Amino acid sequence: MSWTPASWRNKTAAQLPDYPDLADLQRVETELAGKPPLVFAGEARRLRRQLADVSAGKAFLLQGGDCAESFKEFSADHVRDTFRVILQMAVVLTFAAAKPVVKVGRIAGQFTKPRSNPFETKGGIVLPSYRGDSVNDMAFEPEARRPDPQRLIRSYDQSAATINLLRAFASGGFADLGNVHQWTLEFVKDSPASDRYTELAGRISEALAFMRACGVTGDAARSLEAVDFYTSHEALHLPFEEALTRRDSTGDAWLATSAHMLWIGERSRQPDGAHVEFASGVMNPIGIKCGPTMEPDELFPVLDKLNPENEAGRIILISRMGADRVRDRLQHLVKAVEREGRSVIWSCDPMHGNTVKTDSGYKTRQFDRILNELEGFMQAVAGEGAYPGGVHFEMTGRDVTECVGGAKPLTEADLSSRYHTHCDPRLNADQALDMAFRIAEALTAARTGSARAA
Repeated sequence: MSWTPASWRNKTAAQLPDYPDLADLQRVETELAGKPPLVFAGEARRLRRQLADVSAGKAFLLQGGDCAESFKEFSADHVRDTFRVILQMAVVLTFAAAKPVVKVGRIAGQFTKPRSNPFETKGGIVLPSYRGDSVNDMAFEPEARRPDPQRLIRSYDQSAATINLLRAFASGGFADLGNVHQWTLEFVKDSPASDRYTELAGRISEALAFMRACGVTGDAARSLEAVDFYTSHEALHLPFEEALTRRDSTGDAWLATSAHMLWIGERSRQPDGAHVEFASGVMNPIGIKCGPTMEPDELFPVLDKLNPENEAGRIILISRMGADRVRDRLQHLVKAVEREGRSVIWSCDPMHGNTVKTDSGYKTRQFDRILNELEGFMQAVAGEGAYPGGVHFEMTGRDVTECVGGAKPLTEADLSSRYHTHCDPRLNADQALDMAFRIAEALTAARTGSARAA
């Protein structure tokens, strides 16, 4: 009852920038507080209803997008291409799982990043670490690394432009199911794994042809030519989040209007910390990153704080264990959560636990290890009688060379050609679709296996 958008200020806050000019920060907060919301309460409620279906095993969650959005690389084409790949992945997963896919982008707000070390050293020079474009700049120079509150205004403006584009793409015909599947057929035709993917793509083509023959077209069913698409980011920069928190005009609830869904990372999920305090008072669905060291007695106090009524669709537990540890460490956590009857969605982030550094200095991720963690996640969750209900990828619609492997196998020697990420390596468009087809195979096997068992 004592919660306010500012009550987090009475708690210890991890990972916040150290601004040299607090008066400038306060001016920016005031300006942001006067700006329109980026998302609306009705949209967040609709997402929570759809996520409640995920928690009940009636739908599947697909979450993906940039590791860290940047000011420099922002363009309508970049937003469109990432949106398109997520749609393609969703169609494949929808057919394989025979369930709706809830589509959530890591987009329109993913500008702030946690750091394991607040400082970076090069050539004996020590500067503040790069914390994302909303805080400072990547250039290793004293002025560039100085936290600048004015960057929060630019983050808001770019997020608003991105959401405007996404709403247009989602409802203006771009998301037509026939178009999306045609793009996927072109991918399959050009893929070295074409033989493996052709059967599933052909079955989707047959299903679409059957629907057209029955008169089920976009004119008759909105879902064939438009989609619900939601935004998300890590709720790390609490002054920004507070400034954009509004009371729902149709009720008493508070909404963080910076995104439809927020998540709390490994470094900021302390039960008595500022980030959990902030998230406890907003109605948005909340994700919690769960690494290999998390124990049930660490998780339950966070769940008690964030979801005291144990409501379905409120909490997404995003496992990020690493391929080597996911099977034993996640099973331990799932068993405890299921025993306590907690209503959660189990989702897998197979990216963060599988990052390595090459001899040439590039951070990268191996496609096979990402896939291995996904397989281990599904085995661990299903093995305890729970539902493996979602996946969470760092990915882009661009033809980057940041992760190695995939059907068109990129090697470490390829990394230098198009390595554009501002933080961690992302799957490119082809690798993301490869991953969707691999997940689809697992979902189809699980569905048909369950049907045979019944």
